[in-house]
Amino acid sequence: MKGFFATFKHDHWVMPYLRRYRKLLALVLFLGFMTFFCGGALMFNSGYLISRAATHPYNILMIYVPIVLARAFGIGRPAFRYAERLTSHNWVLRIVSDFRKRLYQAVEKQAVAIRQTHQTGDVLSILAEDIDHIENLYLRTVFPLVIGWLLYLFVVIGIGYFNWAFGLLMLLLLGVIVIFMPLLSVTVNGRREFQARQVQRNFYTKLTDSVLGLGDWLISGRRTAFLAQQDQPIDEIATLRRADHHFQWWRNFAIQVVFGAAVVLIVWWAGLTFTHNQAEANWVAAFGLALFPTVEPFSSMSQGVSEWPVYKDSIERVNRLDENEPEQAPQTTISGEPTLKLDHVAFTYPGAERQVIDDLSLELHPGEKLALLGPSGTGKSTLLKLILGDETPASGQVTLNGVPIAQLQQQRAQLFGVLDQQPYLFDTTVMNNVRLGNLNATDEDVHAAVKAVELDDLIGRLPQGYDTEVQEAGSRFSGGERQRLSLARILLQDAPIIILDEPTVSLDPITEQHLLDTVFSVLHDKTIIWVTHHLAGINHVDQVRFIENGRFDMQGTPAELYRDNARFRALYDLDRGK
Repeated sequence: MKGFFATFKHDHWVMPYLRRYRKLLALVLFLGFMTFFCGGALMFNSGYLISRAATHPYNILMIYVPIVLARAFGIGRPAFRYAERLTSHNWVLRIVSDFRKRLYQAVEKQAVAIRQTHQTGDVLSILAEDIDHIENLYLRTVFPLVIGWLLYLFVVIGIGYFNWAFGLLMLLLLGVIVIFMPLLSVTVNGRREFQARQVQRNFYTKLTDSVLGLGDWLISGRRTAFLAQQDQPIDEIATLRRADHHFQWWRNFAIQVVFGAAVVLIVWWAGLTFTHNQAEANWVAAFGLALFPTVEPFSSMSQGVSEWPVYKDSIERVNRLDENEPEQAPQTTISGEPTLKLDHVAFTYPGAERQVIDDLSLELHPGEKLALLGPSGTGKSTLLKLILGDETPASGQVTLNGVPIAQLQQQRAQLFGVLDQQPYLFDTTVMNNVRLGNLNATDEDVHAAVKAVELDDLIGRLPQGYDTEVQEAGSRFSGGERQRLSLARILLQDAPIIILDEPTVSLDPITEQHLLDTVFSVLHDKTIIWVTHHLAGINHVDQVRFIENGRFDMQGTPAELYRDNARFRALYDLDRGK
């Protein structure tokens, strides 16, 4: 249990909820204790009843009370067990609901930064496993452990009431099961369990990376190598699991041996203590049978504690998620048509030596159209993150109407619309997908937006019109059609600044030109920042900026650059096939 108290010393995920629901927790522990108390009392009473009935009582009233108690304890045990299960799961589900809400909020706040601090597999582990681990911490460790210790103390004190020396012996003997075995489990098996989880987590990360690059594996003809790479961690986990099960078998066998010894000793002690006359002899079987129901909670303590290293790792991971949470700037709002201004902005990613954005200044007035060009890795995507507020400049400022963009994040959806390379369509109806741009939009508003992007005829020919399912990731539609549906969303969103992040990169030249004409036509009154690699449709913009090594290398209107800049003229002619 090394590090147990250190883990919870600065914890702000687990302990606060234990305190918030402490009354319900106390009820859970009480019901759990009463479940096994009724089981023990039923066996104790039954042992006495069997012995007493075997002496042929001259009147049924002599054993009437034990008969009634047998019925009461027999009904009480399943009743308390049922109530304990309902209450404990209600308690855990309340906490898990709070956990998941808080976790998703933490991930949302770090939606961009989290990709710099966590791999995709790590994020999946946090979302899919860590909260479940904390849930199991209560159900499989905390509840059995506390209930087991309560029963342990009850048994020892109960026997010590009759004979303190024998009570001390039971304290030591049962202590092997409830103290020594859990400590042995967490020492020997806990580390192995932790290693298995670590291999599994690394497997998630590698498998995610491999799946994302699956096309390259197949093209290179390395199918066998791909499968072998996935088999290795599976074999490692299987080896650790076999060792785990082997240890569990021997541990459970040892617990049964020690428990059996405790039962034999109790029967022996009861035989010495309660055989002075016939009436006292009836209690020998009662004491001998009473201990049997406690074997279940006693044995489950070791398995629950052995998983502590896994739970500890999960608790530390979710706490680190909060520690990495960026500080939120004081929020405000602006009104009117926004003017975007970058004032000597510079930016470098943590740990990187090269400055990605180097002293950029830019001003865009309402309705202006800007094209950002440049080779890959020159800072175009980083500049968009700075404009949206996903990243904070190392120096300089990004403002809208003079207000820093960091202070406008709560108004972000009303200020910016984004159409990127692969807009996502959800597996629901056309109507629902387009209405995501404005959940308050009427059906007529959706129809008007779809008509504006020239998809009304296509939607009208679908089997169920606007109620047609678009299928997973919009696979029912072509790339150009998916872009137009996403453009319809942006029209409903009605944000004053639109960012086009290479929306035509995967389209053929004819579809690309037609889509660009549509985009700039329906967004004619919006401020547009268009990131592109080539010059098709460049005449739609008011100014062009080339980014090279984090700086604006050349800038001007398309006409000015074509007239005065030989490099721009060559690129333009190349795009037009001259």
